[in-house]
Amino acid sequence: MRTGRAAHETAAAPTPLPPLRVPAFRRFVLANLVSATGSAMAPLALAYAVIGAGGGAGALGVVLAANTVPTVVFLLVGGVLADRISRSRLLSAGNLLAAAAQGALAVVVATGQAGTASIAACGFVSGVAVALTTPAAQGVLPQLVAPEQLQRANALLRLPTNAVKVIGPVTGGLVVAAGGPAWALGFDALTFAVAALLLLGLRLGAPVTASGALADLRAGWTGFWSRTWLWTYTASGTVLVAAFLAGYQLLGPVTAEEHYAGARTWGFVQGAFSFGLLAGTVVCLRWKPYRLLAVAVTASAGLALPLAALALGLAPPWLLLAAALAGVCLDIAGVTWVTAFQQHVPDAELGRMSSFNQVGERLAVPLGYLLVALVSPVFAGRSVLLVCAGIVVAASVLNLCVRDIHRINRTAT
Repeated sequence: MRTGRAAHETAAAPTPLPPLRVPAFRRFVLANLVSATGSAMAPLALAYAVIGAGGGAGALGVVLAANTVPTVVFLLVGGVLADRISRSRLLSAGNLLAAAAQGALAVVVATGQAGTASIAACGFVSGVAVALTTPAAQGVLPQLVAPEQLQRANALLRLPTNAVKVIGPVTGGLVVAAGGPAWALGFDALTFAVAALLLLGLRLGAPVTASGALADLRAGWTGFWSRTWLWTYTASGTVLVAAFLAGYQLLGPVTAEEHYAGARTWGFVQGAFSFGLLAGTVVCLRWKPYRLLAVAVTASAGLALPLAALALGLAPPWLLLAAALAGVCLDIAGVTWVTAFQQHVPDAELGRMSSFNQVGERLAVPLGYLLVALVSPVFAGRSVLLVCAGIVVAASVLNLCVRDIHRINRTAT
């Protein structure tokens, strides 16, 4: 009789709403889409703002490091805040700060006052904004959709933003080539401001906390270290992300300027990469692998492809193909990773666990930028790119050797 009653209650349980039928989820998707329309142009515009101000790989390395350092420094603060106050308010405030930073940078570039120091200062403020928003963003979806809908929600969240990224870099390349980077940077600032208003309307409740911020941070570190899969994945990401970003964001546009058609070619490369991201999202809407974390680690190795293509001096069609395949791999890795993370970490800890992960993955990025900037005058850029590609592959292979990576699998269908 009890069995029958339990079966009846299970059958009567309401079916969770699909993500797109949840109004708050649709608002969150729209905010991300609006922001992405400007951010798709920003990396290219930033790179050519530095180049236009007379800088090369060294100056660009300093600027990128200045953007990354505050992100690393303030991420733990963002993680604690994300588990203590409303995540929607925190996201809104971070987007407003980013809008101010990009707006100031656009003015500096437009008025011809841009230099490495001024561009780096604006990048510093943008880095603080990223630190405030990244941990909070990781914890929003579990507050909006049911656990069994998380992978679909993560894929749907990325689908429109990745679609925009397909044409954004190409458009950005054409805009920069025609009118200069200030226009693209100003548009990015506007989209951040609009996104801030949309995010404020989510009105997510603040977590209930009884302990102090430092106690929360200590408890978060204990939880992070107790999860072997999490800290080993983070350690591998520290090396992998630094190698990829140093090669792609720093040496990529410089190599395009020296050996290809400059901003136009690099715009198409980034567009191909974004097209791959879109294709990877479509794959994740249909494919739900059981071994979530192992798939994420394996797919991450694909980031070596565009670095190797640039290093080998492949013709533009092959370079575009390599960038597209890397985008497919990155989005599959991103969706499977964040789904595993959200399913295996309690909601009350998501902000802090995300911040520790993000700090770890970004910790070596400034060092990577500066190291590549220092060695680029000594060694050929293509040789450095090939080393970066090898590091990406090696980090992924070593991470797959960790037993716990293969134990973090899908818990809900």
